[in-house]
Amino acid sequence: MSTFFSRPVLMIAGLTFVLSTAQAAPAFSAVEQGNYAVDPSHTQVVFSVLHLGFTNYSGFFSNASGTLALDPAQPEASRLSVSIPTDSVLTPSTKLTNELKTSEWLDVTHYPKAEFVSSKITPTGTDTADIEGQFTLHGITQPLTLHARFIGAGQNPMNKTYTVGFQATGELKRSAYGIKTYEPLVADKVLLSIAGAFEKAK
Repeated sequence: MSTFFSRPVLMIAGLTFVLSTAQAAPAFSAVEQGNYAVDPSHTQVVFSVLHLGFTNYSGFFSNASGTLALDPAQPEASRLSVSIPTDSVLTPSTKLTNELKTSEWLDVTHYPKAEFVSSKITPTGTDTADIEGQFTLHGITQPLTLHARFIGAGQNPMNKTYTVGFQATGELKRSAYGIKTYEPLVADKVLLSIAGAFEKAK
């Protein structure tokens, strides 16, 4: 029970940090160039799927790891690689959370990680970009495009580490990854909303 409630607390802390740093450093062009590592405490992948045609049901993944080679002067030269443990999945229902880990869904025993590796980054504005890449889930790799927006950057007041934050959205069809359980009662299309924090390597 403590783990379930501690994660929203981290979300709130992360949001507070992102909002404060966004005010301190609003210009993406001013962000420090260099190599960054995912901050797992403040990075989260939220998924949403239409359930029974009644509600958009959401859950999330956490404990991500990965790297970001960031070049604000030439965003297209930046590179992103992220790995997410599939057994970190969490929903409001303990029963559903456990079911999602089984072979009918994510099959976390055989496929313990989901991975995204960028192949092309295209700026779409002063603080936005489309990130094309390859996403591997359930042992299947498919192209995926994320629409990213710069949130803020600056020194994290808690650990004094220079940190940059982004928000990204995307969508995929779970059937493309061999996950077809309960279609069409549970929709094929899955919406993604990603809050990503990256700490600069020292």
